[in-house]
Amino acid sequence: MRKILIVDDEINIGLLLSKFLTRNSFSVSTATSGVSAMEYLAKESYDLVLCDYRLEDTDGKEMLIKIKESYPGTGVIIITGYSDIKLAVELIKLGAYDYITKPLYPDEILNTINKAIDTQMALNENRLEIPAEAPKQKGQKQAYNHTENFVIGASGASKELQRQIHLVAPTTYSVILTGESGTGKESVAMAIHLNSPRKDQPFVAMDCGSLTKELAGSEFFGHEKGSFTGALYTKIGHFEMANGGTLFLDEVGNLSYEIQAALLRTVQERKIKRIGSTKEIELDVRIIVATNENLADAIQKGKFREDLYHRFNEFSLSLPPLRQRGNDIMVFAHTFLKGANQELNRKIHGFSAEVEECFMTYNWPGNVRELKNVVRRATLLTETQEIQLKALPLEISTYAKASAMETSIARTEKPRDLKNAALEAEYEAILKVLREVNFNKTKAAKILNIDRKTLYNKMRAINLES
Repeated sequence: MRKILIVDDEINIGLLLSKFLTRNSFSVSTATSGVSAMEYLAKESYDLVLCDYRLEDTDGKEMLIKIKESYPGTGVIIITGYSDIKLAVELIKLGAYDYITKPLYPDEILNTINKAIDTQMALNENRLEIPAEAPKQKGQKQAYNHTENFVIGASGASKELQRQIHLVAPTTYSVILTGESGTGKESVAMAIHLNSPRKDQPFVAMDCGSLTKELAGSEFFGHEKGSFTGALYTKIGHFEMANGGTLFLDEVGNLSYEIQAALLRTVQERKIKRIGSTKEIELDVRIIVATNENLADAIQKGKFREDLYHRFNEFSLSLPPLRQRGNDIMVFAHTFLKGANQELNRKIHGFSAEVEECFMTYNWPGNVRELKNVVRRATLLTETQEIQLKALPLEISTYAKASAMETSIARTEKPRDLKNAALEAEYEAILKVLREVNFNKTKAAKILNIDRKTLYNKMRAINLES
């Protein structure tokens, strides 16, 4: 259950908010002063703090600074009884997710809270680890910034990725990150930001894949109160939030052609106007975009603007999939195990030889994100000091068996009779289809044009069914 701390010296408002959020499945604590709020935060962790700007013993700005210094993994929303755009921008640059004016509307506040928690969780979880002692270029003294949550990769692919991050980070270049889903594109964007001159300025991440055409303009550029139906308060857009820092646009290939045109103007002119405003706001924003699509193909199909692509493509980085990173798989796995141990208060020391073999054999279609989820799940299920094969999802353990079976078939002497040849051809066909559908047996049975029971029997015959 997600945990929220409400800080407001008006007891009635705190009580109403607490009841409303509790009904919406949040765990809620309330504090009536800055001092008591910090005491709550010292005792337990919270996903989000809703803090009134006016408090008897302090104000929202001071609270924001203290929370971000001591508890950087906690999101903060500031609530106030009056609207001050200059203050709102300042608070957002200091790390607040949003600045909301009273009166509070239930649907609006709930939507903002959910988005704030999701954004903070993404920032907390999606980290790329950079070595503390990165190779220095001639005449360059600055080492990588890193945190204890970063995963250090030692493979050739990881070293090349780190070299390119080290190369582009100090520049002002816009960057395109390409790679399969789950390879850590947001983590790389964060690493570039942390090792740039903008590291002390905001890093704002935006998921373009979830944007509708109607909401995109408001999310990018913001809007003034009353500028359209439903605009109940002034909203700061992501470009303005990131001013002075870095704006990361994930799944940029999903943007509509009309929004791409608006983005092109913004990138060219380095100015924005909030919807409903005539005032231009100067921008100093570094843009990093990510996609798991081939933008060159999208350009050919008329789905992505070529001029916008070239604006973004001052430097490009391709992230290798996990299956191409060799021994990094176990480096990542041990790091995720350490984190899961802390999260679940476990003391699991490592992985059995069979599990390590599975990890190194499996093709990891979900990449680093999938590996992390698998390790966390296995840690939860394991009661011994070592994660065993039975704690892994069936598709991973079965995949390893399939790989072993394929190797065995490949090494077996060629069959001398037609019956054995037919059986081996059948086994190979079953294995091939199972791997293609990531061991989804329903899909495999459909492709093979047999029922599930028949498939189970054939898998059992070749020792693939657990």
